[in-house]
Amino acid sequence: MKEGQGRKRKRARHNKPQKPQESLQPKHSIKHKKETHQQKSHAHRSSASSKPPKSSSSNSSSFLDKMRARLAGGHFRMINEKLYTCTGKEALDYFQEDPELFDMYHTGYQEQMSHWPELPVNVIIKWLKDHSSSLIVADFGCGDARLAKNVKNKVFSFDLVSNDPSVIVCDMSNIPLDPSSVDVAVFCLSLMGTNYASYLQEAYRVLKPSGWLLIAEVKSRFDPNNGGADPNKFSKAVCEMGFTSALKDFSNKMFVLLYFKKKEKQSSKGKEIEWPELKPCIYKRR
Repeated sequence: MKEGQGRKRKRARHNKPQKPQESLQPKHSIKHKKETHQQKSHAHRSSASSKPPKSSSSNSSSFLDKMRARLAGGHFRMINEKLYTCTGKEALDYFQEDPELFDMYHTGYQEQMSHWPELPVNVIIKWLKDHSSSLIVADFGCGDARLAKNVKNKVFSFDLVSNDPSVIVCDMSNIPLDPSSVDVAVFCLSLMGTNYASYLQEAYRVLKPSGWLLIAEVKSRFDPNNGGADPNKFSKAVCEMGFTSALKDFSNKMFVLLYFKKKEKQSSKGKEIEWPELKPCIYKRR
């Protein structure tokens, strides 16, 4: 009996449930992890907040650049308006008194042209390349003489002032060429003076019979709905001078292209030609 009880006690001790084992990772290790995470988070915030701010000198430089651009734009608009509201002779005197104004004007002009999807001078260059390279060209108001630099034709480049030795400085109403000496006369955004009709008369003088007159102008100047000239009245005036209208291209949203041919026979002098007023082209602030 005792022996049986002894066996039962041993069995009971053997079957006694054991306490569950605690996690193999000590408590202090978990605490350490939390602290480490907090430290990393704090360090990240510290590094983000400790990034050096943009230097005041770079901000100042950016501000000065913007101010210079505005000032240059203001000077360009002032000179541009002057050229549209004075005669060619007055414009020539204006730039001869201070040649730096011409550089200032053309810098602003190039900046304005950089916003145009297509430049009229490139259309005229293509037109010349599609025709004979033997045609002699007079470029009235040539600017940087881009036309002459991009075609094989002989090109006489004229403008009010220039640092380029290939450009002839003169008033567009009195250029140093003989009568009937060129095949093509070009006015690319250059009918600017109040006496623009005298420029076209000079083009007529130097053109050979059947010679071409190519005019590219800002579209708004030929928009009668917005104060511009009626293009039909303008064409009529040119034709009364002794040209025939060959083509009017209004397809570009920025400029118009007008193509005329000089008549074979000079028309007899009749009534005085009525020239429509071409409104100044005032560029917007950018």
